[in-house]
Amino acid sequence: MDDQLTHFNEQNRAKMVDISEKGTTKRTAKACSQLTMKPETLQRIQQGRVEKGDVLAVAQVAGIMAAKKTSELIPMCHPLPLTGVDVQFAFQGEERLIIEVVAKTTGQTGVEMEALTAASVAALTVYDMCKAMDKEMTIGPTYLLEKTGGKSGYFHRTAEA
Repeated sequence: MDDQLTHFNEQNRAKMVDISEKGTTKRTAKACSQLTMKPETLQRIQQGRVEKGDVLAVAQVAGIMAAKKTSELIPMCHPLPLTGVDVQFAFQGEERLIIEVVAKTTGQTGVEMEALTAASVAALTVYDMCKAMDKEMTIGPTYLLEKTGGKSGYFHRTAEA
């Protein structure tokens, strides 16, 4: 593990990392978030019976929009020209919704934060659309599944969260 903290300057104050000398590579990141909810809530999402509309369609668009706005939300993130963002959903058992996001770019820095932000905001959107019927929904864990490109190369999460 590299103990070098790159987000601090000589005065030990926060800075945006200088990536001007880094090479341009194709980069991807896959992140996951999940929501645990009452079985009735998940069933209504699956059947499209939520009064506010199509929960998954709205969450999908919210996730994509969030990926595009990541540098405006996370102070030290570089604005990136995203080349693709894909938000997908899966149902696990009677109480769990899984959200997976793949973000892609060709650039000098990775897209992990964009994928994580997209997954988080998609989960928050599901919560927002369903909170009237289930205030006990739980979001998380949210985590990086894998990434490619850049100096550190390939990463794949070995343990499930």
